[in-house]
Amino acid sequence: MDLYEAIRGLYEEKKKLDKLITSLESVSAEGDGAARTPWKAARRRRKFSPEKRREISERMRKYWAARREQNEAAPREPEAAGNSQSDPAELAPAG
Repeated sequence: MDLYEAIRGLYEEKKKLDKLITSLESVSAEGDGAARTPWKAARRRRKFSPEKRREISERMRKYWAARREQNEAAPREPEAAGNSQSDPAELAPAG
């Protein structure tokens, strides 16, 4: 193989890679509405004001109180025999 053929082969491979990169970028852009690049900085964490944190805290407190109330009102089914994982002796390997 002479040098000319090697260079031509590399250019053909480069064209294939460029097409593949372009298609992958377009698939990424279709998925989330914006093209992602691997070097893009990580998304920053949102900072809430103390007032907003209190609002969220109160809302979650009400949510979990309602969930507890709902669970207490619903009758519980007894656990099947041998299905309890609360006893560590049952979980320990025999030995």
